[in-house]
Amino acid sequence: MENAEQDLSELEAVRRRKLEELRARGVNPFPNDFRPTETAEDVRRRFGTLTREQLDASTETARLAGRIVALRDFGKASFLHIQDRSGKIQAYIKKDVVGEEAFALFKLMDLGDFIGVTGRPFRTRTDELTIEATEVRLVSKALRPLPEKWHGLTDVEARYRQRYLDLIANPESRQVFLLRSKLIDRIRAFFTARDFIEVETPMMHPIPGGAAARPFVTHHNTLDMTLYLRIAPELYLKRLLVGGFERVFEINRNFRNEGISVRHNPEFTMLEFYWAYATYDDLITLTEDLIVGLADDLLGKRQLTYGEHTIDLSPPWKRLSIPGFVAERSGMPLDAILALDLDTIRTAAKKMGVYADKDYVEHHGAAAAGYLLTEAFEAAAEPELIQPTFVHQYPAAVSPLARRNVEQPQFVDRFELFIAGREICNAFSELNDPDDQRARFEEQLAARTAGDEEAHAMDEDYVRALEHGMPPAAGEGVGIDRLIMLFANAASIRDVILFPHMRPEKK
Repeated sequence: MENAEQDLSELEAVRRRKLEELRARGVNPFPNDFRPTETAEDVRRRFGTLTREQLDASTETARLAGRIVALRDFGKASFLHIQDRSGKIQAYIKKDVVGEEAFALFKLMDLGDFIGVTGRPFRTRTDELTIEATEVRLVSKALRPLPEKWHGLTDVEARYRQRYLDLIANPESRQVFLLRSKLIDRIRAFFTARDFIEVETPMMHPIPGGAAARPFVTHHNTLDMTLYLRIAPELYLKRLLVGGFERVFEINRNFRNEGISVRHNPEFTMLEFYWAYATYDDLITLTEDLIVGLADDLLGKRQLTYGEHTIDLSPPWKRLSIPGFVAERSGMPLDAILALDLDTIRTAAKKMGVYADKDYVEHHGAAAAGYLLTEAFEAAAEPELIQPTFVHQYPAAVSPLARRNVEQPQFVDRFELFIAGREICNAFSELNDPDDQRARFEEQLAARTAGDEEAHAMDEDYVRALEHGMPPAAGEGVGIDRLIMLFANAASIRDVILFPHMRPEKK
């Protein structure tokens, strides 16, 4: 490690000597007066179909800028690749063409520097489209070298911690984030075309709500009040339904003070939307249309490879009932499970490898059967949900903001979409009965008192908003990061977040 640091220091020292020599020659190593007129892709599009003879006969030139990512020195001439936002293209710098002074300055440039090149496109002996420079300018000096073997930068921690190097070194990483940008753009277009309006809601909440999660806590000095970073925008978006905005969506950042894994980052991106006069059945169709449309548009196919699996997005997607699955897998009677009989569900859960002792029952109180039923399902079923599956019939105990099912009020009209063994979406018909909502919040307060740190807090203003009347509606949250993971065949959420959270570097 000491030798590596010493080598790095020596390389940096060489670059800094070049920096000082450039300044001594009157050259600004960080100018801002070079204006490229095209990208590498523009050059390929403009000249890529021309033959060697056509290029030799042409007097047209190109002017572009980018980072030197490859350099081969032949004394009085050099080949190099420069990379800009559109990709890479080769340039040829020859002393006899650019002149002795410009070539001497070029010799002070290094791998990683940004340069500007103007010249005539031609084809090399290997038929590669190349710019023969008539002008070469330093645009920005890189004082640190690219890491050794940077072309195949594979150190996972380095890729996440120094994403800028990953984006330089790995074209596939750049493509993931270009895909992410396009996907978010298409999501906006999908909803605005359906008369939804995009809104912004607070990221600092006086009461954490909208999900069962531990929040990050902060403090506002002027108001002298505790605030919580948003765990979900749900309660604010539904206040807008009360206010008359009948179709709203937000692409939002959420923060949850919980564990980090290949599926979880403390800071993540969600699409959340609410649709007045709709039900969760309407959202099933809308969700299929959204995700299939994104796959058609961005990938041009509905069969995706994810890890060792082939995922078929062709609708309609499978539907799976939680009580039905648990009854079938455990062999216990469905009627007793639908009645949320605790003894029956404890036996069923035990057969499925989930145990509930006395402390568990005391902790959850009257809601214990609903929580245990859900946990048993999650443990047994989720790893098997590879193909798109809408999981429905959630107990009301684990769904404090969802509308009760008319025929089975101990359950709610809710679904979660699973693909590749992980939750992608959570949706339900919204609870708009203020008295029922208050009672649900009070149940959550009891659970919080019993030690459940993720239980929902009481939000009196939200109940007050419901008392003013909220239209019947359905709402949904879609995990943008997990959707990108699916589309990009990424094994970890860190592969699709530009700057994931990391432990501090060891000094």
